[in-house]
Amino acid sequence: MIRLAALDMAGTTVDEGGAVYRALADAAGAALGHPIAPDVLSRWMGMGKREAVAGLLAGTPIDPEPVFADFGARLAAAYDATPPTALAGVEDAIAALRASGVRVALTTGFGRDVAEGILDRLGWTVGETVDALVTVDDVSAGRPAPYLIFRAMEATGVLTPAEVAVAGDTVNDLRAGRNAGAAIVAGVLSGSQDAVTLGREPHTHLLASVADLPDVVSASSRTAATASPRA
Repeated sequence: MIRLAALDMAGTTVDEGGAVYRALADAAGAALGHPIAPDVLSRWMGMGKREAVAGLLAGTPIDPEPVFADFGARLAAAYDATPPTALAGVEDAIAALRASGVRVALTTGFGRDVAEGILDRLGWTVGETVDALVTVDDVSAGRPAPYLIFRAMEATGVLTPAEVAVAGDTVNDLRAGRNAGAAIVAGVLSGSQDAVTLGREPHTHLLASVADLPDVVSASSRTAATASPRA
């Protein structure tokens, strides 16, 4: 029985037009003096943004803190110019999950200030729209470590990964779900990585959107309810 859906933000529940990765690539590229290759950038998708900046600068003498600050300023400007919105069908999906008794937590590689700013722009509130918000500031390591998911479980009172569904749009989202031992590890095709890229990673489902997740959770719960107990 699924009791928690742990959902990524950018590209999974929130449409921000890929601004986060443009800001990340532009900030790191400006510091390095050359563009960031797409295949290099993709390795850091879904991870904590401070970790991503440090990773992109690894092997250089460049201090990552000013670059991280530049990333934050670029992202804020992008969001001011084009505010993030909820992806189509996501608000209904979250409402349907919660109405069925499934708690919903947003998990993100953003810091809390950025994540809460996005929620403010969307008009979403913790306790009304979703049950919890867990950011990379709340854990010792971001994805692919499972700690965002574990913290979401703690925040919502869910005791076992067998009761957790994870959904995200990057390889690192899937790795985090697998590392957490989640019952459902779903890649969604609404964000930064395509079906071929996500399909190479172990997963339970590939979905067009989080809008499809309530049906998956419902089917999983029906299967659990009717399964015969083992001797």
